[in-house]
Amino acid sequence: MTIKSEQMEKGSSAGGAVVKKLIPYGGYYTNKVPGHDVELTETGPATPMGEYMRRFWHPICMSMELTDTPRFLKILSEELVAFRDGSGRVGVLHAHCVHRGASLEYGAIQERGIQCCYHGMVFDVDGTCLHAPFPKGEEAEAEKYACSIRQGAYKAVERNGLVFAYMGPPDEEPPFPEWEGNFTVLPTDELVPYSNFQHCNWLQVQDNAADNYHTAALHAGKNVVDGHYQGTTFDEVGAASMEVPPDMQFIPVQQGRSLACAGARRADKDHLFVRVQHQVLPNLSLHAYTSEDGLSKKLFSRFHMIRWTVPVDDENSKMIGWRVMGPGIDTRGVGNKELVGYETIDFLEGQVAMRRPERFGKYKLEDMPPIPPNHRERAHYKDAQYAPGDYEAIISQRPIAVHSLEHPTKFDAGLYLFRKMLRDAVRGTNPAAGPAEFAQWLRDVGATPNSYCSGNVFEIPEGATVEEEVAQRRRISKAVVAILTESDRLKGEERAAFVRAKMEELEKSARK
Repeated sequence: MTIKSEQMEKGSSAGGAVVKKLIPYGGYYTNKVPGHDVELTETGPATPMGEYMRRFWHPICMSMELTDTPRFLKILSEELVAFRDGSGRVGVLHAHCVHRGASLEYGAIQERGIQCCYHGMVFDVDGTCLHAPFPKGEEAEAEKYACSIRQGAYKAVERNGLVFAYMGPPDEEPPFPEWEGNFTVLPTDELVPYSNFQHCNWLQVQDNAADNYHTAALHAGKNVVDGHYQGTTFDEVGAASMEVPPDMQFIPVQQGRSLACAGARRADKDHLFVRVQHQVLPNLSLHAYTSEDGLSKKLFSRFHMIRWTVPVDDENSKMIGWRVMGPGIDTRGVGNKELVGYETIDFLEGQVAMRRPERFGKYKLEDMPPIPPNHRERAHYKDAQYAPGDYEAIISQRPIAVHSLEHPTKFDAGLYLFRKMLRDAVRGTNPAAGPAEFAQWLRDVGATPNSYCSGNVFEIPEGATVEEEVAQRRRISKAVVAILTESDRLKGEERAAFVRAKMEELEKSARK
């Protein structure tokens, strides 16, 4: 027995914390589950993270969810109702009528605003009471009453099939961030909206986006039980290159407001695939092409998936955003627009709770079968056990993951660094990431900040030795992020041309 294991068996402490006993069949010593990280995981009103998040715009639902009846939503632990009135305006109001508390989800949508079912109060999209149904002859009193109340309301905007809301103080509203002028999409491509419910805390869903290593295990065909494929693996719908464990470099950028996650993989001995994902505070992630085989040169390929992880409450969340569809980004033609939408996504079965045949056909929102809160009650639970996807891995970490029970490795560095960046932003230890400074930065860049997200395939031969290859992968990854940082002063095609020219130089220098 080593000295270290002797100390652990005796329950010695390290860094002030009691070390659990590492002995065979020692479950008794590890059966106590401590509390979750309140500061980062809880997002209700008056919580540190909740107050920080409320200073940003968040997608709350898809435009297709706004039908001829109001849409009940829960966002950041607040009960809301979203609707589109007869004039086409989108309203996002507190669900419970300010008069007597009946839910506006049962209200009637008006040409202007929404009418409560209980007593007929009518509220505009900004919360103004437009009508109080007093008896005839009491119009003056009705007007006085209407002026004395106001329904809680949040400003909303629509972009490419998604509804966004700002839920913070009105006088602190930031610019709506039109990343790169509403994202970089080639003329052949389009932003296709989707919304996927997740039965767990928002942060473990966001953690997964910064966990660039898990694809090598979770999505590898060799790990599927007895060939029970469910579309979860890159063997089927993606690229084998994604099953190669990446060499990761995690670099805070944009003054600590975001994180560049650069992963270098070998597609073959002549092609080095460097994929950069971009994590932006507090809950935005931008992903490069997920089905890249890495066998053809490609420099500065852009967005393939854009998503926000939006808290519903502390034990539920949404992945909501856009898939970029079309031949410009999907060079292998493996995407399927028909499978992108409400509670469905074409990017690997197992990303969402639904594993049912009906998700592959046309359906209306009201026809969607309910998803049991207990994932073990789902109809395709056994299929999920055979070939689990991100959904199973993420929600099985408990409704709220307990960080103090984790034992991270070096390849977990990205999500731990992003957690630190969140904490610094919430506590004010990185002023640049504070809400006011973040909003000012958006104003300074015209509300069109640049993203580091990119997919790059270099024609660079494999190093002569393992040591040379490792050093080369790391050097190239860091150089790619440095080029993207240097390009941050430019916009649009000028920036793209600059980046590609610099990457050509980088490739040539590596081939010498």
